Amino acid sequence: MSSYLLDVTNFMLRWLHVIAAIAWIGESIYFVMLDNGLKKPKAEEDRRKGVFGEMWAVHGGGFYHNQKYATAPDKLPDDLHWSFWKSYTTWLSGFALFVILYMANPSFYLVNPGSPWQWAANMSGLEANLVALAFLAGGWIVYNELCKRISPNMDRDGLLSIAVAVLMVVVAWLSVHIFSGRAAFLLTGAVMATAMSANVFFWIIPGQRRMVKAMQAGETPNPLDGKRGKQRSVHNTYFTLPVVLLMISNHYSFAYANDWAWVIIALLIFAGALIRQYFVLMHAGHNKPAYPAAGVVLILLAFGLGAPSLSGNDGEATAAVTSEPTATAEQQGAEVDEAPLARVHSVMVERCASCHAAQPEHPSFSAAPAGIALETEAEVEQHKAVIQQVVASGYMPLGNLTQMTDDERKLIAAWGSE
Repeated sequence: MSSYLLDVTNFMLRWLHVIAAIAWIGESIYFVMLDNGLKKPKAEEDRRKGVFGEMWAVHGGGFYHNQKYATAPDKLPDDLHWSFWKSYTTWLSGFALFVILYMANPSFYLVNPGSPWQWAANMSGLEANLVALAFLAGGWIVYNELCKRISPNMDRDGLLSIAVAVLMVVVAWLSVHIFSGRAAFLLTGAVMATAMSANVFFWIIPGQRRMVKAMQAGETPNPLDGKRGKQRSVHNTYFTLPVVLLMISNHYSFAYANDWAWVIIALLIFAGALIRQYFVLMHAGHNKPAYPAAGVVLILLAFGLGAPSLSGNDGEATAAVTSEPTATAEQQGAEVDEAPLARVHSVMVERCASCHAAQPEHPSFSAAPAGIALETEAEVEQHKAVIQQVVASGYMPLGNLTQMTDDERKLIAAWGSE
C-alpha cells in the first residue's frame, strides 16, 4: 500500500507541476508578447494620463484594449492582479517531485559511479542529496551575484547575458561529471528553474510592492525597481524553453547516456534561447527567421552528438556472440537463433530482473518499471528492441548499479545480427 500511495502522490504532483508550469509560462509569454507589442497611444487624453503604450487584440469573439502606464495611474484599483503564486507553485511542486523520486533513492538516481572524480563516484546517498541541494543553491547564488556585480544598474545587460550563458555551460559540465546522466539533465534545468522562481520571489515581486507602495503614498517610485524587475523577467523569458526541454529529457537516454552529454545540454539551452528570441522579436514586429534556423542547427548538432556510433565494435561483438563450439552445420543452424536469446536472458536475470519483475526486489518499485518484466525468455524476446536501445545507450541499468560489463552490452547489441 505504501508503494501505491507513493505512486499516487507522484502522479498528482506531476499533474500539479504541469498545470502550474503551464499557467506560469503561459502568463509570462503573454506579458512579454504584450510588452513587445505596445504602440504609442493615439489619444491625447491617454498620453496625458501617463499611458506608455497600448495594444488592441481580438480573441474569443471579443476585442481587448490593453494599456501600460509608465508612471502611476490616477488611482490604483484595489483588485490589482499580481503574478507570483504560479511561479512558487511550479517550483515547490517540482522540488517535491525531486525529493520523492530522486532524493528518496539517491544511490540509485543521483550517484554517478562512472564519474571521473572519485569523491563523486563514491558518494553515499546522504552525501549525494546534500551535494544536489548545494548545487541548486549554488547555481542561484552565483547567477544572482553575476547580475548584481556585472549590471547592477541594468547598463551592461549584454555583458551579463554572456556571463549567464557561460555559467550555464559550466553548470552543464559540472552536473554531468558529478551526477548520473538523467539527474544531470534534470538538475541543470532545476538550476535554471530555481533562478527563475527566485527572481520572482527576491526581486520582481518585492520591487513591484515597493513601487505600488510609493505610488499609493503619492511618491515617485525608484526607477531601479522597475528596471531590475524587467532585467530578471527577461532572463526568465529566455530560460523558459530550455527548462521545459531539460525537464522532459529523462525520457530520452540518447541525450544523456553518452560522453557528450554536457555539450548536448549546452546546445539545447542555446537553441531554446534562440527560438524564444524569434518570438520576442516577432511580437515587436520584427521577423527574424535566422534565429529559429540557428536554433534548429544547434538541435541537429545535439542529435548528431547523441546518435549511436557507426564506427564501434559491432563486428567484434557479433563475432563474440556467434563463436559457438564447432558442431555440424545442421546443429549450428538450429542453435544460431536460440543460443543468443538464452545468453541475453541470463544477463537480464542477473543485471535487470531485480527491478524488472512482477514483484521487484528493489524497494523503489511495487511493479515492473514501465510494465517491462524480464524474468522469462519470452518476456526478454518481447522487449528486445527496448532492451537493445537502453542498454546500448548506457541508460540501463541506471547508474550501472548492477555492474553490467562491456562484453554483456556487446552481446545484447549484437543479438539478432548474427
